[in-house]
Amino acid sequence: MIYTCTMNAAIDMYVEVDEMKPNAVNRTNDEDYQANGKGINVSIMLKKLGIESTALGFIAGFTGAYIEDFLSESGIQSDFVYADGTTRINVFINAESEYKIVNQGPHIKVSEQEALLNGIKAIPGGSTLVVSGSLPRGVPESVIVEIAEVCKMNNVKLVLDTSVSSVWDTLTYEPYLLKPNEEELANLYHQTRKLTEQEIIKYGKDLLKRGAQHVIVSRGKEGSIYVSKERLLKATSPQGTVVNTACSGDTMLAAFMAKKQQHESLENALKYASAVGASTAFSRGLSNLKDIAALQKEVNVYQMKEEIT
Repeated sequence: MIYTCTMNAAIDMYVEVDEMKPNAVNRTNDEDYQANGKGINVSIMLKKLGIESTALGFIAGFTGAYIEDFLSESGIQSDFVYADGTTRINVFINAESEYKIVNQGPHIKVSEQEALLNGIKAIPGGSTLVVSGSLPRGVPESVIVEIAEVCKMNNVKLVLDTSVSSVWDTLTYEPYLLKPNEEELANLYHQTRKLTEQEIIKYGKDLLKRGAQHVIVSRGKEGSIYVSKERLLKATSPQGTVVNTACSGDTMLAAFMAKKQQHESLENALKYASAVGASTAFSRGLSNLKDIAALQKEVNVYQMKEEIT
């Protein structure tokens, strides 16, 4: 069973305008509202791919109730901790450029954090837990390390897709998979410029030496690089008109996990994941998967020459 954990859930509002003008009423041409948060996106995409999951995390207020109702109506199990306040609403505006307005969300009490950790402790051994996204107010970065320790103790595969710096301290507990994007990987190593492919490989190998079992670095239109002790692979990405980059990495991760659970080869899993991630980037929300067959034809996956030592 796969569990996802979204500590800073959201409703994402997507709007389209011809031009974003200051000090004016900007009327939209189109709009959409979606239950969101990185782990929630993973659960939604897994469901579309025929894989069951249970969504964990914090929700609050009427917006949190909307998320819970949406997941229930979609046939996705959830076991959220209810917090005081209101789950945030983020706004993504597609105009002459893409604008992203991301709110903070509720402040989470210590008792609410303890309730979530107790839920994670109850996850059966042999399961997979995906912890994705940012932390809400009140939650210290050390919670990620606590979760890693629990997963190690209880034989739960931990997948991390978060930008918090405490990822370093989880490595001693050997997380199953890290999925940083290129910018997050650079930040981990205190780099402020765009990384070269060789640097991505170097840092990916370093994460393996420190304890990670697998690493996938998502690179947007440049595809992704997969690093393990046995394999070093690069997947290209289909090219198209980008509408929304906010959820592309989440759907890529979900697609990769789904195909691996369905016992596809590593190459096929990466190819499919790249197509699904691109399809989401070309869509207003999460991919509806209708264009995946065509997009897969544009993806190449190949072994890179660099040896892993």
